[in-house]
Amino acid sequence: MHSPAANIARRLAEDAEAVCRHYLTNGRKQGRYWIVGDVQNTPGRSLYVRLTGPNSGLGAAGKWTDSATGQHGDLLDLIALNMGITTLRDTLDEARRFLSLPQTDRHRANNSPASRGSPEAARRLWAMGQPMSGTLAERYLAGRGLTGLGHHDNFRFHPNCFYWREDHALTDPPETWPALLAKVTDLDGRLTGLHRTWLDPATADKAPVNPPRKAMGNLLGHGVRIGKPVSVLAAGEGLETMLALHMALPKLPVIAALSANHLAALQLPADLRRLYIAVDADPAGLSAADQLAFRARQVGIDAIHLSPRLGDFNDDLRASGRDALRAHLRPQLAPEDAVTFHDHAID
Repeated sequence: MHSPAANIARRLAEDAEAVCRHYLTNGRKQGRYWIVGDVQNTPGRSLYVRLTGPNSGLGAAGKWTDSATGQHGDLLDLIALNMGITTLRDTLDEARRFLSLPQTDRHRANNSPASRGSPEAARRLWAMGQPMSGTLAERYLAGRGLTGLGHHDNFRFHPNCFYWREDHALTDPPETWPALLAKVTDLDGRLTGLHRTWLDPATADKAPVNPPRKAMGNLLGHGVRIGKPVSVLAAGEGLETMLALHMALPKLPVIAALSANHLAALQLPADLRRLYIAVDADPAGLSAADQLAFRARQVGIDAIHLSPRLGDFNDDLRASGRDALRAHLRPQLAPEDAVTFHDHAID
């Protein structure tokens, strides 16, 4: 008799291409394989998933190998690594959600509600999200001058995300609004929290709630990331600020720490040699940037402030456009980074 995990793995393997298209959106089909950079959905060609083949044994469908790291496994392993899930039970729950299978009675009994705002609640909410491409979330970002972001796997859309107002009575049901979800991760890519921006479907702008943005989970030291830093990274407070910087310099890895206090406490990669700090033009933003720069220099990292013309880089992008923002940023970069991240950044 097969175990529940083996049965779910078999079901996933029967539709391996659909699994890959959902979790590995930056990859592509090539013959009998799905090719992508790694289990974190980085663009590239190191990891390959077999799409067809027998149910078990040599050449089985759903088996994958990362030629760069030697990692390998089945589609359950891939889902766990992709989503930052650490237990078999939670991996099976995520796989059942993907397959639209009911939770078993045993899982319902053991899968108690997560505490509101906890990392576990963040992980579950993230699992309920859907790809952002073509959704209200993508339209909202486009309205902020942030286009072409639908493919980024650290963003999702939730059509009916709970919102509790500050004066919400415990006996009343919460409101629901569509929401942009942004995944907060640690240095190893594990999900630690979420940032939510609630949206108004009538206007494709922020929902009429106060505040329209909230974060949940374990945020201290972590952030929303685009790109993997090798030796250079840009960090800042706001999500839209850092997305604007990404629009201007798409090859430069960025991270949004989500607040001034969290920016000051950001964990820095061990092999980082240069840190660019996007400064918000307010006292809290300036103080956080100075604190982070001091910490970076203490461990031998070159820290450079990037200053906007207006309040932040999204204000600059919306006021003047991408080309003007790029021109404003270039003289603030180190000469070698200006060549790498500016001069060759736009096709």
